[in-house]
Amino acid sequence: MILKIDAAFLSSLSTYRLPSFNEIPDVGLYLNQSATYINRVFQSLEGISITESMISNYVKKKLVPNPIKKQYSRESIAYLIFIAVAKTVVSLDDIEALIKLQKKNFSVEESYEYFREEMVRVMKNVFGLEKNLPEINDTGSLEKEMLRSILLTVSHKMYIDKAFSFLSGGKDER
Repeated sequence: MILKIDAAFLSSLSTYRLPSFNEIPDVGLYLNQSATYINRVFQSLEGISITESMISNYVKKKLVPNPIKKQYSRESIAYLIFIAVAKTVVSLDDIEALIKLQKKNFSVEESYEYFREEMVRVMKNVFGLEKNLPEINDTGSLEKEMLRSILLTVSHKMYIDKAFSFLSGGKDER
């Protein structure tokens, strides 16, 4: 049985979605605008955020393309959204390896779209809003298996954090 840890959170999660690749601004966002945009994307999900200094660090480490005229592209924002999620459970070195693997096999748009759909599907499953998590297609794709594992870990971490927060408040809904 799933513990009803936060009715408001579960309600917002039931309709939560990441922006599609084409919904990410492509006008070029400055550093502070990029951080603000990404943090708004994750506003209803505790524990996922990004700072301007983190973004600068990811650029220095070549995890995201350099900004052009100090502006970050749609592609960069898509990478930063993924990194903001993955960094909660995976090292930057591992994220770098995943991004290199992704670049060899998939376009940024294709990878991001798969990531955003899978993230919502996995989160809803972990929080009991969807019963059956579909199997990963038999594509032999290590990247997809690794992504699913990362998203499961992130979602379970969120669940545990919500449960501890709920329990520390002295409530007990089962």
